[in-house]
Amino acid sequence: MKISFDNKVALVTGAGSGIGLAAARSFAAAGAAVALADRSLDAVAAAAAALNAEGFKAHAIRCDVADDAQVESMVTECISTLGGLDVAFNNAGVQNILAETADAPRSDFDRVTAINLGGVWSCMKFELQHMRRQGSGAIVNCSSLGGLVGGAQRGTYHAAKHGILGLTKSAALEYAERGIRVNAVCPGLIHTQMAEQMIAGGQGDALEQMLLSVPMGRYGRADEIADVVLFLCSEHSSFVTGQSISVDGGFIMR
Repeated sequence: MKISFDNKVALVTGAGSGIGLAAARSFAAAGAAVALADRSLDAVAAAAAALNAEGFKAHAIRCDVADDAQVESMVTECISTLGGLDVAFNNAGVQNILAETADAPRSDFDRVTAINLGGVWSCMKFELQHMRRQGSGAIVNCSSLGGLVGGAQRGTYHAAKHGILGLTKSAALEYAERGIRVNAVCPGLIHTQMAEQMIAGGQGDALEQMLLSVPMGRYGRADEIADVVLFLCSEHSSFVTGQSISVDGGFIMR
């Protein structure tokens, strides 16, 4: 099965590293012109420059997805610079401060939900305004294994990732008859920069304990998530909408 995005425009948030960068690279390799968005302009500019140097078409945009004005500007810039918007991967996200619910700071709850849930809501809002006008499009939202199960001391993160699934299903229902599909991907334990930061922050033992519950017995790779994202955005999944696909080495089937 060959997936092609020739003459299509893709937008990826959180594209400066990890899963977002892997997805952006995969979209570009499949023929899409890609807008890479991230809070870190340095990271996303370097990523876009590397793709352009390889002969792909990529454009870097600085965007904090917690800011509606920046999100609206991101979508507008993507369309004006690359000529449209056909598919989007709303991937930007952060981890919460580890704390029991009784001790979790309100400031951290507000920060995490503003980015992980509010950011996905905002991205969909402005992406869908364009896709609704053109009568076509596909969106994939990045939830998590944490959108399907609970996690001690990680309630804020898990709450936001659960919320993404509700947004995904609701939007999928709204636009199912208008040529727009909306799905979610739920990565499990994936070896990314975020995972490295979690280990550096003292969560290494917890991650290794979780790894014992992965039937495949290993961490996933960012490109393995990207493969599923591209499938969900492609015509090969033309009858798939409102779904959450877990890519976790079998963790969730226990």
